[in-house]
Amino acid sequence: MASLTVRKLDDAIKAELRLRAARNGRSVEDEVRVILREAATVTSSTVATGNRAARNAAIPAGRNSFHQSNGLRNITLIIGGGIAAYKALDLIRRLKERGFIVRCVMTNAAQQFVTPLSAGALAGTHAYTDLFDPGSEFDAGHIRLARDCDLIVVAPATADLMAKMAHGLASDLATAILLAADKPILLAPAMNPLMWNNPATRRNVAQLARDGVAMIGPNAGKMAEAGEAGVGRMAEPTEIATAAARILGPARPQPLEGKRVLVTAGPTREPIDPVRYIANRSSGKQGFAIAAAAQAAGAEVTLISGPVDLDDPAGVTVAHVESAREMLAAVEAALPADIAIFTAAVADWRVAHEGAQKLKKTAAGMPPLQLVENPDILATISKLRDTRPPLVIGFAAETEHLIDNARAKFARKGCDWMVANDVSPGTGVMGGDRNTVHLLTRDGVGDEIKAESFPVMTKEDVAAMLIERIVSTVTDQPT
Repeated sequence: MASLTVRKLDDAIKAELRLRAARNGRSVEDEVRVILREAATVTSSTVATGNRAARNAAIPAGRNSFHQSNGLRNITLIIGGGIAAYKALDLIRRLKERGFIVRCVMTNAAQQFVTPLSAGALAGTHAYTDLFDPGSEFDAGHIRLARDCDLIVVAPATADLMAKMAHGLASDLATAILLAADKPILLAPAMNPLMWNNPATRRNVAQLARDGVAMIGPNAGKMAEAGEAGVGRMAEPTEIATAAARILGPARPQPLEGKRVLVTAGPTREPIDPVRYIANRSSGKQGFAIAAAAQAAGAEVTLISGPVDLDDPAGVTVAHVESAREMLAAVEAALPADIAIFTAAVADWRVAHEGAQKLKKTAAGMPPLQLVENPDILATISKLRDTRPPLVIGFAAETEHLIDNARAKFARKGCDWMVANDVSPGTGVMGGDRNTVHLLTRDGVGDEIKAESFPVMTKEDVAAMLIERIVSTVTDQPT
């Protein structure tokens, strides 16, 4: 049928139809068609008996209806206009992984970096962009977007958006929502370091803090602009999602509260001369994820990291080192600890005599490089008497005969658990975001080593799994 006319509906039903249509991003006419199509699938006996509950069950709730979500927590995500807007797409995924329902609002500037289609597809809902959208503003849609949620997250929160918030402006959909909000607001600032440190921005930040607005970041690091670095990088999506979870509560269990956890991560660099060094391809992502997961579980975490291109996890004490000997010294200084997790890919060898100057090519050919063995950090800590952590966990990165080599390393090192992972070039594990691990433990009876294998997971999921196993082990031990 080309057109559809429905007459003699009472005002309450009309209002409900308009609200449902707006939430689903459809016209009222199209919404009625959807309802009729779904109702037509109900059996004739159900219709004949007027079973209202069955008819209602046959009509699906609007996909944008926050308060038909089985008790899940709901977030309105406002995406500001900055180069960090692309990270908002990952943030949507991170929030949904934590069980949140996400509805997106995008400023005009944000749409220059990412599209409403991308944000809406990831969120599973219509992305809102226009304050004067006739499809949603018939019932003051900006008020609904401000109130029909549990938390408003602004990421990236640009200097412009923060200035408008601080001064109570409402010139577009995003700022109108923020001014009408009666729910908690979490900002993730992102801007050039000079903009962040500008006195006007500092005043605005102070005013927003007085207004009770929460903030995560910004972090220090390199900017999108060439040669620019400093404080101004948007917090990582995982950090923002964690902060949102903390705000919404109830407070997450802190099963490792009172425990000291030591984690090593990343590669080491062993200098050959002032220019060259021996290293490996470890990114440090797995160790950083484990440190963040332990901190989220309530532990006091110290992370000893080799050279990596990662932001320090929030709430974690981080020591940055270069060589294996520096890492061992930092580990020993961080003791005592209740749990030690050694994920770092420590170089096995170093040059016996580091060149004071850059080594040159000569007619005689390549200069000889005599290698000596580096200290074995895992074995050293595992064999301590007085300050050995009660639970020591090592990692075995192998390219062949994974389980056999991991078993041999487990027996040789003296640790309590060993996590084995295949780092062959084809796996993409080194430097990548996913990992496949095997957990080796002793059965406690005949000290037989048993291996438990896990499917491919993100490194954050591997970290969560490992911390969960640690929690179950340390909480089962007698005090």
